[in-house]
Amino acid sequence: MSNEATNKQVTSQAAEPSAEEVLRETLKRCSPETIEAALAFKSSGDVSLVPTVVLGIVERFLEPEMVDVLKNGDDSVKFMEDLGLDSLTMFEAIMMVEESLGVSIKNEELWDLRTVGDLKVFIASKITGEETVQSAKFYPIEQVAATMPQQEPFLFLQSAEISGETASGVYEISGSEAFLAGHFKHDPVFPASIMLESLGQLGVFHFLKTQAGETSADKLSIYFTGADGVRCHRVCRPGETLALSIELKRRRDPMVVYSGKIMVGDEKAVTAEEITLVFADETASESAAAS
Repeated sequence: MSNEATNKQVTSQAAEPSAEEVLRETLKRCSPETIEAALAFKSSGDVSLVPTVVLGIVERFLEPEMVDVLKNGDDSVKFMEDLGLDSLTMFEAIMMVEESLGVSIKNEELWDLRTVGDLKVFIASKITGEETVQSAKFYPIEQVAATMPQQEPFLFLQSAEISGETASGVYEISGSEAFLAGHFKHDPVFPASIMLESLGQLGVFHFLKTQAGETSADKLSIYFTGADGVRCHRVCRPGETLALSIELKRRRDPMVVYSGKIMVGDEKAVTAEEITLVFADETASESAAAS
């Protein structure tokens, strides 16, 4: 082998970056504490270092004014609502977490990681293999719209979260809703009837996701049939966000009954003791007709 060939081989080997260099390059805009914690985790596998790495990576993607919110907050701090991260930025942050800690997160799992605590617990469970307590299932607007029979401009549910027999959701009153031009002239007020409709839609979403069994949404007819014990506690206006919540009370086919509540901040806006939906499985009707 000639000296020239030997020198080329040595140069090639020297150019190959080490695992440490790759990790430092991945985390180059993170704090020194984050980088050192990631390097220590790589060499030791110490799970106690995971929160430092995860929080350091999240901080890397924050606007400067949001850093104190993260540092002074607890595990309940929400990535989007409290820290202002959008979904694309979340994907970037999660990719960096995956590369730094050697874990893999599926897209459908990502939707459920809404808080700092969710992410820390999830990553630790990925690393240790320990099963975690099932958290509430989150559904962004894309999944809500794909499930619901109601669509724009008559869909008053922008995201939803389901945990067992309860569900919560959000609708932000934009002010561009067409009916606000006439309700009322020079004083737009979100109609109480639409707020009740939004609770019914959250009930429909919960039913379709948890109660409908094997029947697809396209094969179900489901209608709002009644409401009892309804109280409207405050007026709601453009710019306010309706925090919706419902709880399954009972089901006796073909009816399902929920209780519901809407909050605006800390203020109660609407309560409903019972919201009744009636549904029909068109698949069963078609089978009966065919027999």
